[in-house]
Order: sequence, then structure tokens, then C-alpha cells
Amino acid sequence: MAEVAGRRGPLSAHFRKMAHNNAWANWRLLSACLQLDDAAFKATRTSFFPSLHETLNHNLMVDLYYIDALERGGLGRQVFERFRPFEAAALFQAQTVADRRLIAVCEGFSDAALGSTVATDRRSGPIEERIDDLLAHLFQHQIHHRGQAHAMLAGTDVAPPQLDEYFLLYDSQQTRVELRRLDLLPPEELS
Repeated sequence: MAEVAGRRGPLSAHFRKMAHNNAWANWRLLSACLQLDDAAFKATRTSFFPSLHETLNHNLMVDLYYIDALERGGLGRQVFERFRPFEAAALFQAQTVADRRLIAVCEGFSDAALGSTVATDRRSGPIEERIDDLLAHLFQHQIHHRGQAHAMLAGTDVAPPQLDEYFLLYDSQQTRVELRRLDLLPPEELS
């Protein structure tokens, strides 16, 4: 893990905010999915991955791959080989654990450390990636597939939850209640 000195810089603060937002958005989306029966959760729908089950398991698997790289855990592509898809309740728990790991990772990086590199294990061999770029990619990946899952959820009897009310004070009242209950921090406490 990178040293913490100087972590209150704007870039490291941004990634800490993104990690807390990510955990909250995953909690909201997966909580909604838990209201579905197994057939609806696994039903074929229109998206890149053809079900909520496949889309959200893919998100977790990719999270685990990049978190391992950021932690310098050494598993690399073995994450993909070892991964077995979870049923909804177990997926909720596994994603929560991964989100807490990602928060801890982001807490450990200073602005300077975010400019350093970490090895990612690719089919063609290891590739050194800047940590800030890897985190930006990871959060973008999460948002991309959560959006797909959100759209699929709209085709069920369960209303898709708002996922974009983390950063602004305008949206904050209900969001702050949920964040406190989940032991997550609002963005103004991470600056």
C-alpha cells in the first residue's frame, strides 16, 4: 500500500469520494435486485451481458482483479479463473466486501502515489499502469455496467434506484441517512 503522507490533495480526495460513492451505488442497486426472485434476477434481458446476474457478477469479478493489482496481491488473471458467479444474496455480500477493500486502497494513496504505477497481469504479459488511470478505469467500468443493470432493472416490477445523488448537497438529505447507516462518508468529509 502506498504511503498516506499528503493524501488530502485534490486527486486523492476525488478517488476517496469515488470509492465511497461506488460502495453506496452498489448497495442501492444490489438492494433493489434482492427484491427480485431468482428467475427475474437471471432472466435474459437486452444488454451486453444478458442478465442482471451476469452483469453484476462481471462487475464484481473485474473489481476483484483490479483491487488485487492495486493491493499488489499477486493473483493477476487467476482472479478470472477462480471466480464463480454468486447468487443475488451472496453477490450483495461479496460486492460489499470488495467495495470496502477498494475504499481502503483509495485511503492509502497520496496524490503523489497516484502517479506511480502498478503491474497488471494481461494475456500478453505484465503491463505497468498508472494508479490514477487504473482507478479512473475501474470506476468508469463500474458506472458503465451499473447503468446497464439499472436499465435492465427498469424492465422488472422493482423500480430502479437513484444512483447519482452522492456528490451534491442539493441531493443530500436521504443520501446522507443511507451513508451513515452504511458507515460510509459523504463527499464533504473526504475533501
